[in-house]
Amino acid sequence: MPLQNDSPVIAVVGSLNIDLIAYTERVPDAGETIIGTDFRMGFGGKGANQAVMAARLGGRVSMVGALGDDVYAGMTFDNLDRQGVDAAHVARVPGSSGVAPIWVEAGGQNRIIVVPGANDRVDPDAAADAVRSMAGVRAVIGQLEIPQRVTLAAFRAARDLGAATILNPAPAASLDPALLAVSDWLIPNETELGLIAGERIDLDDDAALLRYAGSIAPRLLVTLGERGAAVVRDDLVDRIPADRVTPVDTTGAGDAFVGAFAFGLAAGLGDVVAVRLGIASASDSVTRHGTQSSYASPDQARELLGRIAGG
Repeated sequence: MPLQNDSPVIAVVGSLNIDLIAYTERVPDAGETIIGTDFRMGFGGKGANQAVMAARLGGRVSMVGALGDDVYAGMTFDNLDRQGVDAAHVARVPGSSGVAPIWVEAGGQNRIIVVPGANDRVDPDAAADAVRSMAGVRAVIGQLEIPQRVTLAAFRAARDLGAATILNPAPAASLDPALLAVSDWLIPNETELGLIAGERIDLDDDAALLRYAGSIAPRLLVTLGERGAAVVRDDLVDRIPADRVTPVDTTGAGDAFVGAFAFGLAAGLGDVVAVRLGIASASDSVTRHGTQSSYASPDQARELLGRIAGG
């Protein structure tokens, strides 16, 4: 399916973190000290990751959020500029910026602790004003690493402008019904779905997915890791598989999916092709170490886009 717009305007209202990534054969037990195999510091935050992936594909992306008054803030602003993400709506607030210590085991599985810092102090009114100021905005993405009231204000402004609202409920938490009501898409992973639904949902059971999807306002799209994704379309569940790859680090793969999906949706590719683009971008990212550093380069991303949109 050809793109209707190869440089859509996308807003990401969310978190900016510095990732502190330790690689190890296994994680330590309680009270145990072990020797790691590698350490890297990178740029992260679910919001920033999603913004970078959408920008790599060619989107005109603006980040809405907050950073502290520490050295990490300056580093993050420089990174956003290098990535082609507009940071005009990223505020500076007193205190620390967000950080995320991450452990990655030999098989690629990760464990993450997010310390929000400035992410907890994003102003709802400023977020809504930022979205309203973006001429031609086609999609607005939110997550749960900033207060839900901020995302709610931004999504309400997006709805007034006719932009699609995409909620990635991560890390999982009880969702404000008002936020769900103004979300067009809800994109949890397998674990997050059970936590926000309040019950285990068998992802192989179409009826169970349809029941939950029928109980919420947004469209439901569940990411399934190496199995791809499941999207509820009308009265059916469409499972879209992923190509088999050998993962080395799954950190940031879900964010690659969301950023690429949002780009595809905003570019007019249609929901199923946008899901395929998300899967392909996430699958590509797990073959490299790091978070944003694992994402396809702009040239690689556009090649991937051409393959998915042309196929």
